[in-house]
Amino acid sequence: MLRLTAIFVAACMVVIAASVGAVVFLAFGVSGAESAIVGIAVLTALVLYNTVATRMRDRSDVGDQIADLSRGTADLARQVAELGRKLAAFETEAGGIERRVKAVTGPLSVEIGELGTLVKNLAETVAAHETQLETQLEHRQEARPEARPEAAPEPRREEHGLADDKEAAALAVAAEAAATPAASPERAPDIRKDVGTGPFKGKTAEEIVAIVRAAVEANRLDLYLQPVLTLPQRKVRYYEAMTRMRMADDTLVLPGDFLAHAEKAGLMPRIDNLMLFRCVQVLRRLLMKNREIGLFCNISVNTLSDPEFFPQLSQFMDANRALSGSLMLEFPQKAWQDMGPIEHESLAALAECGFRFSMDQVTDLRMEPRELSERGIRFVKVNAALLLNKMAAPADIHAADLSDLLGRHGISLIAERIETEAVVVDLLDYDVRFGQGFLFSPPRPVRPEALQGIPSRNDVVVREDNAAGKAPAPASAPSPVPVVLRPAAEANPAPGGGPDRAVARG
Repeated sequence: MLRLTAIFVAACMVVIAASVGAVVFLAFGVSGAESAIVGIAVLTALVLYNTVATRMRDRSDVGDQIADLSRGTADLARQVAELGRKLAAFETEAGGIERRVKAVTGPLSVEIGELGTLVKNLAETVAAHETQLETQLEHRQEARPEARPEAAPEPRREEHGLADDKEAAALAVAAEAAATPAASPERAPDIRKDVGTGPFKGKTAEEIVAIVRAAVEANRLDLYLQPVLTLPQRKVRYYEAMTRMRMADDTLVLPGDFLAHAEKAGLMPRIDNLMLFRCVQVLRRLLMKNREIGLFCNISVNTLSDPEFFPQLSQFMDANRALSGSLMLEFPQKAWQDMGPIEHESLAALAECGFRFSMDQVTDLRMEPRELSERGIRFVKVNAALLLNKMAAPADIHAADLSDLLGRHGISLIAERIETEAVVVDLLDYDVRFGQGFLFSPPRPVRPEALQGIPSRNDVVVREDNAAGKAPAPASAPSPVPVVLRPAAEANPAPGGGPDRAVARG
């Protein structure tokens, strides 16, 4: 548009200059050369005038723009100054508020810290008193004070010769027998109470402890694995480790038969130390084949409060924190409920290393998922019969909604002790995503070579068709690759899971 205007103005100036030259030539009789000079002079004057006028107009516009820009800059400077003033006032006020808050909360924080220290000391003192009371009660039960028998009256000695001497000797023997605590009939029930059952039938508690101690010292503790499968795909996702003890005659003892005696004898830290080390070795082999595999390892809650073993356990777990995403530590529901401050601090130390926890042996479905999640629990194992039992005690939530409720808090529900296909169908209606039980595979022992180091890439850690319930290859048949799991030495127990439950704690 501006170019067209300039062309039009130039054309007009040429026409005007030509017109002036023609008028001078025709009206005043001036020669053609002079008329042309006059026309050119007029054209030059018009061009100069147009140029000067255009520049004056542009200068005026630029001046107006500069004035507007100056006014905008001044306004912006005023706003910036106002913002700086408000910011300075806010900083001053914030500093005053911070000082006032510190002045108010400082003493309160100190008091809370002192109160926390007192509560911790009180908890430790109460725990020590409880331990002392339990020890005293055990000692009292083992050695009850016997009532001193009244002194037998001296036999009245009459002069009857040998008959009197025999009667006196008999009375003396009776008095001595009455004064001997071992002959007291009150101790008989205690002896009968200590008699073992199962493989330990007919043995006292002391004999059972001696057998368990000998097995631990002789390293006759075997590691078994039972798979945890996804439902309904039935793909192996996790394994659960459990302990089996071998007696001197190679008789296998289930956890439910010897763990209680091991706990009373203080052998659980040593057992946990051995089994946890083996679990780490097996898990490393499992991860070489499948990076998504996981392993549940059961340890005793007493280990968490053991002042000698737990620091070593914490150091060992910290050194293996690379396995934290695949190794889950498992405790029974009763143990979670009975944990004290010391156990919670130990669990917090393990959680800082990235390890997750599992809760099994659930007998009460009334639980708070948020609290479980805050304590680091990521798996909850519930007996399938308990989930499907419509006659069970009422819980805070229906069993069919338990999986979704736990899932909203990052906790996976695992149904255990599954024995029939009908149970699997019912569990799918409850949206249970993991299952474990004899229907899929019984616990299988780990071969010793799996515990001797990291295998090569060609090693197969677990044959998943065995885990899915297929019969293993005969021991005499050649195998192209070494397998960690071997067929159980003992006969598979009847379904039911009872004492052969895949839990190292029995």
